[in-house]
Parts: sequence; C-alpha cells; structure tokens
Amino acid sequence: MSATGIDLTDRRRNRRGWRVHAQRIILPLVVFAIVIGAWELLVRALNLPPYQLPSPSLVFDTLIADWGVLSASLIVTLITTLEGFVLAAVGGIGLAIVFNRSRLVEYSFYPYAVILQVTPVIAIAPLLLIYLPQQLAVLACAWIVAFFPVLANTTFGLNSVDHNLAALFQLYGARRGEVLWNLKLPSALPHILAGLRIAGGLALVGAVVAEIAAGAAGAGSGLAYRIAESAYRLNIPRMFAALALLSLSGVIIYAILAAISTFLLRRWHDSAVQPVG
Repeated sequence: MSATGIDLTDRRRNRRGWRVHAQRIILPLVVFAIVIGAWELLVRALNLPPYQLPSPSLVFDTLIADWGVLSASLIVTLITTLEGFVLAAVGGIGLAIVFNRSRLVEYSFYPYAVILQVTPVIAIAPLLLIYLPQQLAVLACAWIVAFFPVLANTTFGLNSVDHNLAALFQLYGARRGEVLWNLKLPSALPHILAGLRIAGGLALVGAVVAEIAAGAAGAGSGLAYRIAESAYRLNIPRMFAALALLSLSGVIIYAILAAISTFLLRRWHDSAVQPVG
C-alpha cells in the first residue's frame, strides 16, 4: 500500500474513532435526560410527596444544600475505595505472577481465593468488625471484593501466552525473569487491565457494604452511612442525593480506568483499535 493510501486509512480510522467516542458520550446523556425528564413529570403529575419519591430537582437542591456533609462523607468512601483498589491490584497481580511461576502454589491456594470471592461480603463484614478496627475492617471488605477479578484475569492472561513464542524465548536462552517481563506481562496486559476495570467498581461496592454494616456515626462516616441515616430519618431526598454521588463516583472510576486501558492498548490490541470500515 502506498503512503497516500496509508494516510487515508489513518484519517478514516481517526474520524471513525472520534465519531464512536462522540456517540458513546452523547447517546447515554440523551437517555439520561429523557429518564430525568420523565421522572420529574411523573412526580409533578401524580403530586407525590418527597418522602415517597422526590423529584430530580428536589434531589439536586438537597445535594447543593447538604454538600458539606455529603462531600466529606464521599471523600472518606473514596479514600477507602482507592486503598482497597491499590491493595487488590498489587496483591492480585503479584500473586498471579507467583502462581504462574509455580503450579504447585497455584493448585494449593487458588481454590481459597475462589472461596473468598463467592462468600458474600455482607456476611464477612460483621465478622471482620469484631476482630479488626472499624476503618481497617471496611478496607478489608473493599480489598476482598476487588482482589479476585485482578487475580483471576491476570492468572488467565499469564497462562494464555502463545506457546510458540514461549518456546522461541527458551530457544534463545532467555531467563524466566526475561520471559515474564518481555513476553508474559505484555501479552497478559489486556486481561490485567480488564480485571482492574472490574476491580475499581467492586472496591467501591465493598467499601459501601462494609460502611453500612459498620453503621458508625461521626466525622469519619462514609457516604453509605449517610444513606442509611437518611433512610432511618425518612430524609429521602438526601438519600437519593447520596446515592447519586455514589453512582457518579462509580462511573468516574470506571471511565478513568477505561481511558487508561485504551491509552495503553490503542496502538496494538484489537480491543482498543477502531476498525476502518
């Protein structure tokens, strides 16, 4: 293909990429606007009281009025989420590398990671609160929920390396560390990033569940406690406002991790390269 043809192909791919990105942003916003508008009209048409179903405008007003309390609680929850996510990422990737280097270790410990994943965190949280300080127990719940997706995806990615390429590395006398760094980790990167995208949202879920189980008031209370507190007091507009903040936080976390994944994979992996057609 000539240089002119390659340039044309690149331009077409870039145009298509921008069009796809615009659609991914605009279409969800249109659907969101329709849902919010229908919600507002329904509340006004049926004249529903705020304790039954607050209107979006009332939820927004409550969010502005209670921003000081809600934002402070949100920061507490996000800090716990970030800490749990980092621990899950480091621990999951590190343990997956150990599993890949020793099948004996993998066969011995991987089933326990599965057991940890399938046990509901809502059942684990009260037990952790007995033996651990409150904040540490909340952090442990966030880590437990986020840990397994990273471990499972990284393990799968490291075990899915092309055996022909691995044999080629061995033929040239590459050491195990060189094979891991130059072949296995780059090949497993899409799987690792997929696990991290899942873990980001799950860390937030784990933190919220643990905060509700803890149920402790005070300056260190997370946003989940504010939701439970609002429900007890029938302050439904504040509950919706806190829930909206949690949902928005989850979307932002996922968007950041997805953007990082696209940036790292866009030039070479099929999952991030836009087709030409």
